[in-house]
Amino acid sequence: MLRATAIVRRPDVKALQVADRITLDHAERHRRRVVLKADRGLAFLLDLKEADVLEEGDALRLEDGRLVAVRAAPERLVEITADTALHLMRIAWHVGNRHVPCELTEAALYIAEDHVLAEMVRGLGGATRVVERPFRPERGAYDHGHAHGH
Repeated sequence: MLRATAIVRRPDVKALQVADRITLDHAERHRRRVVLKADRGLAFLLDLKEADVLEEGDALRLEDGRLVAVRAAPERLVEITADTALHLMRIAWHVGNRHVPCELTEAALYIAEDHVLAEMVRGLGGATRVVERPFRPERGAYDHGHAHGH
């Protein structure tokens, strides 16, 4: 089976080398070894030396030099907002204290859909709503892989 053994980060992806695209949710974008099937049917084995996070716009390099571009699939998430930036920071502290993946933006936090955490946020005075969008949570403080920006 054809193998993908390297990640090409977004700035280095050349459109002419892209043979197919693959749409993956957050959990699927953090793998080391798994058989995958791209959106147009190209099957391959993801075979990395270690697990790493694939971001929207990255690509997987196949053994034959072609690339499979990565797309972040929309997921059901809880969008968390608050009246002030300080209030949102306080809520972020409580969410972080639960050790769940969280995406931070200037106006909102995003977590995987979880009714218990949504209730906690509302109890802290925050607002929640379920949205569907790609999930791009922060990487760990000790994860020295590539940085992603917002």
